[in-house]
Amino acid sequence: MVPKEIKNFIDAFSRLPSMGPRQATRLAFFLTSLDKAALHELESSLGALQGLDRCNECFFLKHKDESRCAICSDPNRTPDVIAILEKETDLLTFEAAGVFRGKYFILGKLAEKGVLETAQKLRLEHLKQVITKKNEHLRELIIALNPTSIGDFTADLITKEFTGIVQKITRLSRGIPTGGEIEFADDATLTSSFEHRD
Repeated sequence: MVPKEIKNFIDAFSRLPSMGPRQATRLAFFLTSLDKAALHELESSLGALQGLDRCNECFFLKHKDESRCAICSDPNRTPDVIAILEKETDLLTFEAAGVFRGKYFILGKLAEKGVLETAQKLRLEHLKQVITKKNEHLRELIIALNPTSIGDFTADLITKEFTGIVQKITRLSRGIPTGGEIEFADDATLTSSFEHRD
């Protein structure tokens, strides 16, 4: 009864975060009601994502033809302070709040099992190599992970890995409630957490 194209769409989109089969079904039928120009615009937007790649330094997004992202290539950023974040949306929240002028490092989505994935271990090893290659200690490494049990566990692992390599390791203060997410913190809360980090 339902066309194969709709079924395929639902299967693909229901795997997205916060998008179950019911929401994917609604979206599929909504999109079929759009005119061709609007559908073409959406198709072009999705296709353009293929032109993006990961920054070699911080793992944020950049254009494929660039070697570094806009933040890593900005000469006005403080190079000897790095904030480790879980995901890209956390970086956007920090930038919107305007509380940080250092560099970032995207660790990747933390697994619910409380262990680092292979890709995350490789990213941390890469960061360690970048820091030691410069033959100078990083002034501060800010562990800016969500205040959850998994975030706390990961922060402890990172602290052990980088002790002795960086001058100071800090974490955001608990202005963000335990179990909360940085992505959804308001500017005032994030600013307070950042300024009172320890």
